Amino acid sequence: MPRSLAGDLTDPEMAQPYMKKDDDDSEIEYSPFFGIEKGAVLQEARVFNDPQLDARKCSQVITKLLYLLNQGETFTKAEATGVFFAVTKLFQSNDAGLRRLVYLMIKELSPSSDEVFIVTSSLMKDMNSKTDMYRANAIRVLCRIIDGNLLTQIERYLKQAIVDRNPVVASAALVSGIHLFQANPEIVKRWSNEVQEAVQSRAALVQFHGLALLHQTRQNDRLAISKLVSSLTRGSVRSPLAQCLLIRYTSQVIRESMNTQNGDRPFFDYLESCLRHKSEMVILEAARKITEMDVTSRELAPAITVLQLFLSSSKPVLRFAAVRTLNKVAITRPLAVTNCNVDLESLMSDQNRSIATLAITTLLKTGNESSVDRLMKQITSFMSDIADEFKIVVVEAIRSLCLKFPLKYRSMMIFLSNSLREEGGFEYKKAIVDSIVALISAIPDAKDIGLLHLCEFIEDCEFTYLSTQILHFLGNEGPRTSDPSRYIRYIYNRVILENSTVRASAVSTLAKFGALVDELKPRIFVLLRRCLFDTDDEVRDRATLYLETLNGEVAVGNSEKDVKEFLFGSFDVPLANLEASLRTYEPSEEPFDISLVSREAKSRPLQDKKVPGKKPPAGAPAHAPVSAVDAYQKVLSSIAEFSGFGRLFKSSEPVELTEAETEYAVNVVKHIYERHVVLQYNCTNTIPEQMLEDVTVYVDATDAEEFSEVCSKPLKSLPYDLPGQIFVAFEKPEHVPATGKFSNVLRFTVKEVDTSSGEVDEDGVEDEYQIEDLEIVPADYMLRVAVSNFRNAWENMDPESERVDEYGLGARESLAEAVSAVTGILGMQPCEGTEVVPSNARSHVCLLSGVFIGDVKVLVRLSFGLSGPKEVAMKLAVRSDDPEVSDKIHEIVASG
Repeated sequence: MPRSLAGDLTDPEMAQPYMKKDDDDSEIEYSPFFGIEKGAVLQEARVFNDPQLDARKCSQVITKLLYLLNQGETFTKAEATGVFFAVTKLFQSNDAGLRRLVYLMIKELSPSSDEVFIVTSSLMKDMNSKTDMYRANAIRVLCRIIDGNLLTQIERYLKQAIVDRNPVVASAALVSGIHLFQANPEIVKRWSNEVQEAVQSRAALVQFHGLALLHQTRQNDRLAISKLVSSLTRGSVRSPLAQCLLIRYTSQVIRESMNTQNGDRPFFDYLESCLRHKSEMVILEAARKITEMDVTSRELAPAITVLQLFLSSSKPVLRFAAVRTLNKVAITRPLAVTNCNVDLESLMSDQNRSIATLAITTLLKTGNESSVDRLMKQITSFMSDIADEFKIVVVEAIRSLCLKFPLKYRSMMIFLSNSLREEGGFEYKKAIVDSIVALISAIPDAKDIGLLHLCEFIEDCEFTYLSTQILHFLGNEGPRTSDPSRYIRYIYNRVILENSTVRASAVSTLAKFGALVDELKPRIFVLLRRCLFDTDDEVRDRATLYLETLNGEVAVGNSEKDVKEFLFGSFDVPLANLEASLRTYEPSEEPFDISLVSREAKSRPLQDKKVPGKKPPAGAPAHAPVSAVDAYQKVLSSIAEFSGFGRLFKSSEPVELTEAETEYAVNVVKHIYERHVVLQYNCTNTIPEQMLEDVTVYVDATDAEEFSEVCSKPLKSLPYDLPGQIFVAFEKPEHVPATGKFSNVLRFTVKEVDTSSGEVDEDGVEDEYQIEDLEIVPADYMLRVAVSNFRNAWENMDPESERVDEYGLGARESLAEAVSAVTGILGMQPCEGTEVVPSNARSHVCLLSGVFIGDVKVLVRLSFGLSGPKEVAMKLAVRSDDPEVSDKIHEIVASG
C-alpha cells in the first residue's frame, strides 16, 4: 500500500473510535473502515472519472471497495459493471501503488465475458512491460478473468513468462497455470517443457510452483508420477518448499506401490535421507509422512528420534509441530512414543497452552498406570487457562486412558465431575457427559459414582439437551444399581424446577424406576399423580399413560414383560414409514395396525433408477409420501394370484438386469413373503419403431432347487417409453432363507410401428432377449432395523440365544473393507455409527441390528482385528429371539 494511502487512512477526520483499550486509559484505537457504507463509497468512486486523476484519492476509494467486497458486501450487476468500467480508466495513471490496487479490484470484481475485452488490451500491454511487478500482476489477473478462446492468444506470452529470468514473473505464470488447469487442462499440458525447466530453477519459489504444476498435469498417470519422483529424488530439488512437496508425492507413490507390489516400498530410503536435511520444514514433513505409513518399529524409530529433538527446540512452531505429530502417532502406536515421555513432561508447563495441551494428551495415551495420578494433578492446574476446544481434547484423552487403566476410574471420575462444575460451553459439557457415560458402560464399578456425578450436574445444568440425555441414561441404568432410591430425589426435582421438555423426560424416568423396581412402585405412583396437574399437556399425558399402564388398567400384553417392552422398549418402526402409513390409512372398522408398517430403516419410494427415456413402472406411485413396502404391498395385494401370500415382509431395491443404453431396459425387485418370493420385472421399450406384445420373462430356476414356480403374470403389450411390469412367483420353505441363482430371458412378439401415424402392423415376429442372471441371497431375508440403545437391547435379549464363534477373513485392504463386506453379507443396520472405522485402527467393534424373516429380532457384535500383515480375524457374537436364527446367522457368515 502506498505510504500516502496509509497516512490518509489514519486521518482523524475519517477514522472513528470503535474500542477503548482500558477505562482508565485515554488512548483510543481507531479503525480506518469504521462506518463505511456502500452507497457513500460508490458515490466517491466517481473520482475515477476525473480528467486529472488524484492517485492518492483513487487508492483510498479502491481500498474501501476492496474492504466492502471482502466483508461479504454484495454488489448488484449494475453497480459491479459501473465500478468495473470506472476502474479501467485508472490504467491512464502511472502510479505504481494505484496500478497494483487496480489489479486487485479487477480480480475481485470478476467481470463477465462480455466485459473482459475492455481491459484485455491494457493487461496484455502490462504483460510485456519493462516493469517486472506490472508483468507478474497482469499475468495473474488476466488468467483469472479470461476464457479458453482468449487463452490460446496469450499462450505464447505465458510460456515465455514461465522461463523468465525474474522469479516473480515466472512464479506468477506457474501459479496462473495451476488455476487455468481446472478449466483448460489440454492447453496447460502443452507447457510441459517450460514447466520442467522451471523445476530446475535456482529460485526456491519457482521450483516449488513448477513442481506443483508438473504434478498436477500428470496426477492421473501413476507411471508418470513414479518416473517424476524417481528423477527428482536424485538430488535436483534444492528448494525446501519443493522438497516438502516431493516428500508428499513420494509417500503417495509408496502407499500405492504397497497396495499393488507385494508390500515393496520404493523411495523409502529417500524419505529417511530427508530426516537428515538441513531445513527443519523438510525434516518435519519427512517425519510426519513416515509416521503415517504402515512401517515397522525399526523404520519408525528415526522419525520419532527427530521429533523428540524438536520437542526441546527454542522455536514454538517446531515444538508444536513435533508434539502434534507425536500425538497422532500415540493413538495407534503408543509404545513408539514412550521414549519421548520425559521431553513431553517438560512441555506440560510450556507458555503456549496449545503445546502444553497436546503434550498432556500425548502423555495420557503413552503413560503407564503409575503416572496417572501425577498427570491428573498437573492437568487440573491449567485447565481453566485453555479454550474449550483444547479442553475437549483433554477430556477425550482422559476417557481413553481410563478405558486403558480401569482401576484408576475414581481419580478420573473426580476430575470429570469437577470439570462439569466449571464454566464451559455446550460442546465441552457434552464431551464430559459422553465420557462419563462411556466409562459407566465399560466399567461396572464406576456406575454408582458416575450416576451420582451426573445427578449433581443436572441440578444446575443450563442445557436442556444434556438434561434429557442424562435422565434417559439414568432411567436405563439407575434401576439396576444397588440402591435405586437415592436417585429419585434428583429426578423429581427436575419435575418441579425445569422446563416442560425436561419435565416430560423426568416423568418417563420415574416410570422406568416404578416399572423395574417393585419396592419403589408405590412411591413412584405418588409422584406421578402429582404430575397429573402439570401445566404442560405432554407431561400430563405421559403421567396418565404410565399410571394406567403400570396399574394394569390398560391391556398391552399378556405379561409384565410385555408392559415394560411397550413402555420402554426401543421403537423399531422408522418415523418416516409410520407417517407414510398413517397418511395412506383409510378410516374403517378395522383399526390401524402398527405391525403392518415396514420396519426397513432405509426405505425408498417405488421407482426405477433414472435412465434416459425411462419412466416409473406402471402401478408405481408418482410421488414419495409412502414408503416402498407400503406402495409395493398395495400393488401386489391388488393382483388376485398374490392376494393369498399374506403380509409382505420385505422388498429389495431395484436390481438392474440390463445396461443403461440397451434396446430394452429391465430391472427387478425381489418381494419376500414367509413362504413365497415374487419377482417383479420392470420393463421399458426404448425403440420408437417397435411395439412388444405378449411380453413374459422365462425364469430358469435350475440353480435354485428350493424354489418352485407357482404362477406368473405376463404383460399384454409394451409400447415405446411406457414402462410395464411382469410378475413371477415362487414357493419356498417357510421361514427358511432359501438362496439361488435365476437365469432370465425376456420373450415377446415384435410388431413394427409407423412413427409418423402411430399405426401398428398386424403381423409380428416372436423374439427373445437375454438379460442378466438374478441371485437371491441371505441379506434379502433381513430387514435393516435400527435400535436406539444397542447395549440395553443386547442385555434384554436372552443370553441363552447367544452364539459366538471366530472366523479368519483372509487378506483385506483394510478393516473398513472387512466391516463393509460382512455388513453386506448380513444385510443388517449398523448402530451408533460403528460402521465407520478410524484410520490406522488395528481393531474395531461393529454393532448390527435387524429383523430376520419370521419377525425375529437379531443383534450382532462384530469384533475385528489384524492378525498379520493385512490378515483380518473376526469374532462374531449373535443374540436373537430364536436360538435357531442365531445359528443361521453363523451359517450365513461361514458360507459367505
